[in-house]
Amino acid sequence: MVSHRQNNAQRIAALDERAEALGLKPGMGIADARAMYPDVEVIEADPDKDRLLLESLADWCDRFTPLVALDGRDGLFLDISGCAHLFGGEDAMLAEILRRLTHQGFDVRAALASTPGMAWAAARYAKADRNVPAGQEEPALAPMPLAALRLEEKTRIGLESVGLRYVGALIDAPRAPLARRFGRMLVTRLEQALGLVEEAISPRLPVAPLSAERQLAEPIGTTEEIEQLVLILARTLKHDLERRGEGARRLLLSLFRVDGAVARIMVGTSRPQREPLTIAKLFHERLSALEGSLDPGYGFDLLRLSVAVTAPFEVEQTDLAEGVCDEEEEFSLLADRIRARLGEGAVLVPVLSESHLPERRARFAPFGKKAAGQKAVSPQTRPAEKIRPIRLLEKPEPVEASAEVPEGPPLSFRWRRALYRVARAEGPERISSEWWREDKPGPTRDYFRVEDMDGRRYWLYREGFYGEKAAPRWFLHGIFP
Repeated sequence: MVSHRQNNAQRIAALDERAEALGLKPGMGIADARAMYPDVEVIEADPDKDRLLLESLADWCDRFTPLVALDGRDGLFLDISGCAHLFGGEDAMLAEILRRLTHQGFDVRAALASTPGMAWAAARYAKADRNVPAGQEEPALAPMPLAALRLEEKTRIGLESVGLRYVGALIDAPRAPLARRFGRMLVTRLEQALGLVEEAISPRLPVAPLSAERQLAEPIGTTEEIEQLVLILARTLKHDLERRGEGARRLLLSLFRVDGAVARIMVGTSRPQREPLTIAKLFHERLSALEGSLDPGYGFDLLRLSVAVTAPFEVEQTDLAEGVCDEEEEFSLLADRIRARLGEGAVLVPVLSESHLPERRARFAPFGKKAAGQKAVSPQTRPAEKIRPIRLLEKPEPVEASAEVPEGPPLSFRWRRALYRVARAEGPERISSEWWREDKPGPTRDYFRVEDMDGRRYWLYREGFYGEKAAPRWFLHGIFP
């Protein structure tokens, strides 16, 4: 038996067939069960591990349909619309699922129906046929207890107190009195099970717009075999991408192991891609990085390659006469392969940000992941009327400076223990703090471009004004070439 705490008492949460044969039931107190059978074995429930197990089963069920949703703490919903024919029909598919799960050691109940509510009820309370055809929901539900409608305990107890113990007693009853006395949810649950009200299932994972898979008669486990199948699946996806005029920006490779475990490998591209060889190279790098951690177990018997994110694919005319290569495209492919092997943060590019503070004007972002509206930093994107140093210090460094007049440029400054005398200076350029972004705006800065006696040029600024409570401070922020 498995126990859990409920209302400050340890009660039975689940039990096996032998415990059921002894007359024990879920919800019974552990003390009562031990009093009846002192030798009964009790295990404390672990909700976190149970959740992980249920999620791993949901991953395994992806081999049958991509629309898998969690149902509470002990159930799964599978939307098999358009998938059953791949497994020989609905009955054959249901039998295959039950056979595989039973072989893995699970005691499982399953049912097929045209509505989620009817399938839920049939899986838990049907005594005979568990494939309820469309239109047969009413006779299938009628003999079932009220718990088959997924009602709250308070509502169920209230119905039983007035003599309504089976769903059949509610089917022909007027809806308005039931809703007024027991709540609208009772009517909603009943009509959902009968198919009168539509009930949506929210998949736990987003459904890929395009997928291609290969089911194997003999499991595979080597990286070379996986890469060969990736190339085959990529060729299948290419035709669909061409038909849609799109390219892949993110691809997901799902590897289904024989024992039920599922491994997922994701790669991204900086440009829309649909060339099979390019896709195969990206997964080669990713698989090479995961070679030590990817455990094939007894082998993979199903591989699925999905296009998780797509983008419009712009076909460009190349120069066939001279055979000129697109250097930007070659660099993008190189960056994608590096990121596939070393991670998304392995290749960074500077991008412009909406800020007038120099240290916030640009930041580093993963290559190929610039947000909409951002532009890469280049000499063409730098404002021509504002001269900025080529080298900007990551963090402004304090210096000791002396000026001839309080608001004027420095005559000399000491930086990193070295004294520099100023021969020429330009400025100031005043930059205020971003008061709309900060709770406590910083002091105003006056920037100066200075040149020392040896011809070296620096970018310094004075923070604050003379005459204020705090004395101004000087900082060196950049170096000109």
